[in-house]
Amino acid sequence: SKLRILHVTNFNQRYFGRLQYNTGIRINNGLIREGHNVLSLSDRDLVSYTKSIRDPSGSKYLNKLIKNTIINFKPNLIILGHADRVKPETLLDAKEKISHLKICQWFLDPLSKKGPDYKKNKERLLDKSSICESTFITTSPDALNFKIKNPFYMPNPCDKSLDYLTNFDNACDIDLFYAISHGVHRGSLRYGKSDEREIFISKLKNKTRNIKFDTYGMFGIQPIWGNDFLNKLSNSKMALNLSRGSPVKYYSSDRIAQLMGNGLLTFIDKKTKFSDFFDNDEMIFYKDLNDLSNKIIKYSKDDKQRRKIAKKGYEKYHKHFNSSLVARFIIDRSLGISSKYYWE
Repeated sequence: SKLRILHVTNFNQRYFGRLQYNTGIRINNGLIREGHNVLSLSDRDLVSYTKSIRDPSGSKYLNKLIKNTIINFKPNLIILGHADRVKPETLLDAKEKISHLKICQWFLDPLSKKGPDYKKNKERLLDKSSICESTFITTSPDALNFKIKNPFYMPNPCDKSLDYLTNFDNACDIDLFYAISHGVHRGSLRYGKSDEREIFISKLKNKTRNIKFDTYGMFGIQPIWGNDFLNKLSNSKMALNLSRGSPVKYYSSDRIAQLMGNGLLTFIDKKTKFSDFFDNDEMIFYKDLNDLSNKIIKYSKDDKQRRKIAKKGYEKYHKHFNSSLVARFIIDRSLGISSKYYWE
């Protein structure tokens, strides 16, 4: 049946389209394609616009707005995405008013004890988890070292309206693309801050001196955003998917959806266990720096094989990890529907 869904997450309107392809938009697209009535609230934009002396964080206005919206809209399902300013009592009040209401949350950030911002991310995730019917994370639940109510692994979704490049069809001038940032909301390099991935990329460049790299967010080169990101991405044959922290089962930043979804031959650490989803003729797995450098050199010389593997990976990602399926999965598990999905 068609649902009334209130989706509360950060749609980044205050950044003027710089983050047009974020995961919140992807999931929202999937919910709408599935035919549901979706009311979207951009929580962080709202608190940013409504800060005042009486409400310095904007949180009071946000929670009042959500309460009144629930009264008028009467949702069947509330989906929260990194909605830290939404108070648990706001959700409990909603459940008291609407007996059939279901609530869930999705969360993209790393949750490994060896990863970045572990304590902060854990607290954010647990804040409203007891109120939620289910929680969707981009890390395998069995890799967590803490308990949470009804956790499910959720792949980073690609989206046909956002990931429309087919780099496997193109010759491309650049061999390898890699981009990071010092925070998506900041938008620029932070003076004096370094990232351990810069050291890895420096070593990789030294081992692959004839490879043409296109790197952003490091070595003094600013990050790229919006349509500039896609324009740069369109000129690369291959890409490295390397997230912050130690590799963890199934965890990747949302960058993987942009790389695989746009048809680049993608390299990823084998310790992420993505080989549970992809074969060696769809994605390239490496065990260490030497293995990665050898494989980059190999596929830079074998353009026919590069295109073939990139295309197969692109087709599988769009078939099984698209935003419509991920949206359907969120709904099914939140409503207790036990249909089967490829990544389970």
